[in-house]
Amino acid sequence: MRFLFSTILFFCCWPLLQGQNLTHKIEKIIQGKQATVGVAIVYGDDVFTVANDAKYPVMSVFKFHIALTALKKMEAEGIPLNRKVYIEQDQIHKDTYSPMRNRFPNQRIHISYKDILRYTVAESDNNTCDWLIDFVGGIDKVDTYIKSLDIADFGFTETEYDMHQDIMRCYNNWSTPMAVAQLMGKVYTGKVLSKEHFVFLEKTMLDCASGKNKLIAGLPHEVKFGHKTGHSDRLADGTQICDADAGVIYLPNGKKCYITVLIKDSRESDSENAKIMADICRVTYDALNK
Repeated sequence: MRFLFSTILFFCCWPLLQGQNLTHKIEKIIQGKQATVGVAIVYGDDVFTVANDAKYPVMSVFKFHIALTALKKMEAEGIPLNRKVYIEQDQIHKDTYSPMRNRFPNQRIHISYKDILRYTVAESDNNTCDWLIDFVGGIDKVDTYIKSLDIADFGFTETEYDMHQDIMRCYNNWSTPMAVAQLMGKVYTGKVLSKEHFVFLEKTMLDCASGKNKLIAGLPHEVKFGHKTGHSDRLADGTQICDADAGVIYLPNGKKCYITVLIKDSRESDSENAKIMADICRVTYDALNK
């Protein structure tokens, strides 16, 4: 397999980061890595990208998109967050990551929409994720809704169950880094969701339990960071299809920075992939604070 080191950079009116030589710093971080690394940063009207033209598998990062689609359907149908439904045993797959199933084994589960969404986003539960996909009418409905928000350069065709049946299908759920960062920026700065649903989603992102060694590891402990991670299994030859993190930095000046790092076809270790993300977040934060 051929691995790519890409340093194609795009700037748009960002003298702050250009002045801090962010290009050189990120090049140094990814130099010689056996992986393709894509980066997108949105700060106000300014953007910065690295290798944004490729199609990156996103894995569980797409759970942010799914939760957003589900919340909009709930708004349209007047479904409150605390309403409870049953998740039947035949909807709960055993051979997949599922904190919900582990807490309520071998039973029909009576659970609120709020907790289904929390399991999906904060704990990256694959069973609740696929339940939400069924709830909104299929993965194509997620794809259509996100595109209706004027977000392009992505495509979703697979559920978590699909990707577990055939690992190569992980490549079919893809995005550019910028498309993820733009969506988060639109949700956090626009009026995509009702106030109640936005406050809930924001808190759920801040409560994300995964990726403690990824982007957030590059930030000072006192800085808030809401995010959604993604992580694939490895192919037989050791290649990791995807390692990813995307989120929102709450800067000391009261502004927000949206950052996405997507890594594909990596032969680096999990810890090295995470370090790449943490180091990129660290130099970005340092540049913004100078």
